[in-house]
Amino acid sequence: MSSQVSASRGLHSPDKLGTFESSHPWQLSASTGQGEAGSGDDQDIRLLSVSWNQDFGCFAAGTSNGFRIFNCDPFKETFRRDLKSGGFGIVEMLFRCNILALVGGGSNAHYPPNKVMIWDDHRSHCIGEFAFRSDVRAVKLGKDYIVIVLERKIYVYNFTDLKLLHQIETQSNPKGLCCLSHHANTSVLACPGVHQGHVRVEHFGLKVTRLISAHDSHISCMALTMDGIILATASMKGTLIRIFNTMDGTRLQEVRRGLDKADIYSIALSPNVQWLAVSSDKGTVHIFSLRVRVAGEDASNEQRSLEGPRMDHQNSSSSIDPLIQTNTGSNASSSLSFMKGILPKYFSSEWSFAQFHLPEVTRYIVAFGAQNTVMMVGLDGSFYRCSFDQVDGGQMLQKEYFRFIKAGLTPLRPSVA
Repeated sequence: MSSQVSASRGLHSPDKLGTFESSHPWQLSASTGQGEAGSGDDQDIRLLSVSWNQDFGCFAAGTSNGFRIFNCDPFKETFRRDLKSGGFGIVEMLFRCNILALVGGGSNAHYPPNKVMIWDDHRSHCIGEFAFRSDVRAVKLGKDYIVIVLERKIYVYNFTDLKLLHQIETQSNPKGLCCLSHHANTSVLACPGVHQGHVRVEHFGLKVTRLISAHDSHISCMALTMDGIILATASMKGTLIRIFNTMDGTRLQEVRRGLDKADIYSIALSPNVQWLAVSSDKGTVHIFSLRVRVAGEDASNEQRSLEGPRMDHQNSSSSIDPLIQTNTGSNASSSLSFMKGILPKYFSSEWSFAQFHLPEVTRYIVAFGAQNTVMMVGLDGSFYRCSFDQVDGGQMLQKEYFRFIKAGLTPLRPSVA
């Protein structure tokens, strides 16, 4: 399934571009209000997509007539582009710069769903265009790469000249599953393989391809650490999340979301690789303690290494030494860990360390914020920030709630311990 690409010449390096926080003519100030950040005319707006930027400091919202950019801390709308005929099903940011990848969506699409526009909003100019024979499922941007995901193929382009670098075959991938690392020294891509339950990992810098047999059923969600060394996956069953070393494909840990089948909406790994968050259609965000230790972690976190087994994690693109698991015991938060080997397998699984209950009205995507906070963005236009106790876990505490687009019904507030 070939593509047709047209691009303007003389593209700039992504490192030298402006940001959405700069004052250019299209920037609008966020409206203020108690727990709300949307305008009064949002009743006519439909929210089509939400996506984090690469460092989770802000997110983009694709709407039925444009797109908006929101900063997370402090929470505020920093930019919007409203169009009379301009629905966007995919809006992908490149960190905080003025470059966006846009794909049309909704009944009032500004572009067809089989076309990707690389848009420089500072100059109000399209600097690249990619057209395909089938609909685009996802787009990922990095400082060096543009990754475009179709249902059965992934195209990787050089960012500076838009030349095609790689074509990757996948199994049917209607969700557009794909992850791209964003560390300065690594270039790692993870996507479904050609066989059910397999993940393909490309280490572009090392020119190494790794195939990981992650699950028996189809992959439903995945996430990479910023350096691409750690991969977390979930299957269509949605009961287990597995963590792998992408260098050698070894499984490092397995945690259990629950016993009932669930649709996993998102997985997030904390920047310090101590925590993993999962959202699903069950309405509960689960936080798990990871047994992976980042090299160079400061002394304030040393005590935590004594509370539970951990692993060494080297942040180096050239290091291919496998992560050595020192102990395969269960999560200390599981009160049944002492009966491992006696009870059925699910009783000895590593259960979540902390939880937060959301209204079961929409799809939420999660990310880690500063310190011990977790952020959730919903497709109903809601934003939550919660904190969790890093020692005792349990129910998370809601710190903030905003309704950033006042479209449709207002969701019920979650119960908070």
